[in-house]
Amino acid sequence: MTKIVNHWIGGKSVDGTSGNFGPVTDPATGVVTTKVAFASVDEVDAAVQTAKDAFVTWGQASLAKRTEILFRFRALLDANRDAIAELITAEHGKVHSDALGEVARGLEIVDLACGISVQLKGELSTQVATRVDVSSIRQPLGVVAGITPFNFPAMVPMWMFPMAIACGNTFVLKPSEKDPSAAVKIAELLAEAGLPDGVFNVVHGDKVAVDRLLEHPDVKAVSFVGSTPIARYIHTTAAAHHKRVQALGGAKNHMLVLPDADLDAAADAAVSAAYGSAGERCMAISAVVAVGAIGDELVEKIRERAEKIKIGPGNDPTSEMGPLITAVHRDKVASYVEGAAAEGCEVVLDGTGYTVEGFEDGHWIGISLLDKVPTSAKAYTDEIFGPVLCVLRVDTYEEGVALINSSPFGNGTAIFTRDGGAARRFQLEIEAGMVGVNVPIPVPVGYHSFGGWKDSLFGDHHIYGNDGTHFYTRGKVVTTRWPDPSEAPAGVDLGFPRNH
Repeated sequence: MTKIVNHWIGGKSVDGTSGNFGPVTDPATGVVTTKVAFASVDEVDAAVQTAKDAFVTWGQASLAKRTEILFRFRALLDANRDAIAELITAEHGKVHSDALGEVARGLEIVDLACGISVQLKGELSTQVATRVDVSSIRQPLGVVAGITPFNFPAMVPMWMFPMAIACGNTFVLKPSEKDPSAAVKIAELLAEAGLPDGVFNVVHGDKVAVDRLLEHPDVKAVSFVGSTPIARYIHTTAAAHHKRVQALGGAKNHMLVLPDADLDAAADAAVSAAYGSAGERCMAISAVVAVGAIGDELVEKIRERAEKIKIGPGNDPTSEMGPLITAVHRDKVASYVEGAAAEGCEVVLDGTGYTVEGFEDGHWIGISLLDKVPTSAKAYTDEIFGPVLCVLRVDTYEEGVALINSSPFGNGTAIFTRDGGAARRFQLEIEAGMVGVNVPIPVPVGYHSFGGWKDSLFGDHHIYGNDGTHFYTRGKVVTTRWPDPSEAPAGVDLGFPRNH
C-alpha cells in the first residue's frame, strides 16, 4: 500500500481535502512509494488561522517556557537522528552518513535557539534627560512561514523554525513536495516535546500553497531557500504584500587554487565539495579556478580521486554518493555534460551513462569533470545542482578574482594557498557572502549567519545567527519618565524626607 503524507495542523495529522496529491519517489529504484497531499487555499488558510490563534498565548509565553520545550525537543531530535536520516535517504536518495550530517547541522541551530534568551536581551539608557530612561526591546512578529527545498529536508527547516518559535512566533512550514516525511517527523517530535498545538504547522503542496502563504495578510514574514529565479519571485511577491523576506537563492561557488597550494589537499577538497550529496547543495564547489601552471596536475589529481567514488543506494553503507532526486533532474544535469564539448570544454570524466546493477531504474548519474571550461559555457553559467565540476584556467591571482567577481552569484567561495597575505587579500576583495580559506564549504556555525551576496540572496537578512534573531523580531523603543517620590502632592507621605 502506498504511504500517504498529510498535513500537520494544530498539533495533529490532518488529512488533505483538496483531492490533489503529488508522487514521492525512491530515487534509488525509481518507484513511487508515497503520495503527499497538496493543500488548497482553504487548507493553507486553516493552518495560518491555527497559528494565529496559537500566537495569542505563545507570543506571551516566558522565555523559560519556550527554551524548556526546545531543550526537550533537542533531546528527542538527538535520539531520533537515525530515524530522520532514514526518511531522508528513502525520499531524497543521499547516503545515510550524509543524512546524519544534515541532522547534526540542524541540531546546531536548535542549540542556538535553546540559548535565545541572551540574544533577546534589550538595552537600557538611564538618565538621558532628567529622570528619563530609554529602553529598547525586541518582540515577536506573529505568524511566520518557511518554504524549503528538497536537498536538505531536515536541516533547512531547522535553520528557520527553532529561531522563529524561540523568539515567540508561530510557524507554518511548506516543505518540498519531493521529500516531505522528515518535516512531519520533526512536527511529531515537537509535539512530543510539549510544544503547544498550533505553534508549528506543516502544509504540503505546490505553487498554490506557496502563493497563498506569500499573499496571506496574517503571515508577517517568509523565509525561503531555493533557486535564484524562485527566490527572486518569493522576494518580489512577499514584499509586495508587506512582508519581511529572507530569500536565499542559487550559487556557482568557486574555489581559487594558487600555485603555492597543497595540491593533494586542494584535490581532496574539490572532490568532497563538488560531489558530496551528489552536488545537490547550494554550497557545493562547482567551479575550480586553477592559477598558473598547476592546472594539469590539479585536474589529474581530481580525476584520480573522483574515479574512486562508489555510487549506490543511500542505504548501502559502502555507498559514498547516491542518486539524484528525480529522473527529470538527472536528465537535466546530464544535458550539461552532453553539450559541454560543443561549447569548448574538455570532458575529462563523463558520468551520464552510469547505472547501478540491480537498480537500473534509479535516478543515477556518475561523476563528471570538465576542464578548460570557457566562461560562456552553460555548464559554467548555470547552477547545475549535480555532480559536475568545471575547471577554469587563469594566469594570475588578479585574473582569478576578477573571474569570480564577474559571476552574478555570490553565495560562497574558497581559496587554497599557503600564503597568509594572499588569503587575507582574497577575503577582502572577493564578492561573496561566505569565504573559506583552505576550507572548501564555508558554511558558518550556528551562531554566525548564513547567506550570500548578489543573486544568491534577496532581502536584507541572512539566515540563523544574529540575523535570524533580528529577522524574527521587531524592535521597540520605550521612553519613560517617572516623577521623583519627593515631588508627590501634599498630603501623601511615602516616607521620603523632604530634603531628599
